[in-house]
Amino acid sequence: MSLPLSAKVLAAGFTVSGVVHLVKPEVFEPLMPAWVPAHREVIYGSGVAELACAAGLAVPATRKVAGYASVAVLLGVFPGNVKMAQDSLKTRSTRFKAIALGRLPLQVPMIRAALKAARS
Repeated sequence: MSLPLSAKVLAAGFTVSGVVHLVKPEVFEPLMPAWVPAHREVIYGSGVAELACAAGLAVPATRKVAGYASVAVLLGVFPGNVKMAQDSLKTRSTRFKAIALGRLPLQVPMIRAALKAARS
C-alpha cells in the first residue's frame, strides 16, 4: 500500500525539521523547557529521530514501526511547543503568538497522519 498523502507531508516535515535540528540546533534551544537535561544533545537526538522516522515512513517494511515512532517523537517534542506558546504570550509580537499557538493544535493531525501511516 502506498503512503497516504498526510504521511508524506509528515515525512517531508520531519525531514526539513530534522536537518535544521542538526545544522542549526540553536534555533531550538529557546524552546527547551528548563527541566529537560542536556539541551543540545536532546536537540540533536530529536533531529536524528525525525530523520529516522521520515526514512522509515518511506519504506513499506518499516512503515508500521516508523508510524508509531513518529507518534512518540511528536509527543516528545510537545512540551517544547507548549513552552514556545507560553513564551509567545509574554511578547507583543502577534506573528510569534499566531505561530506558537497555531503549532499546538497541529499536533493532532500530525499524530493522526503518523497513525494512518502505521496502519497502512
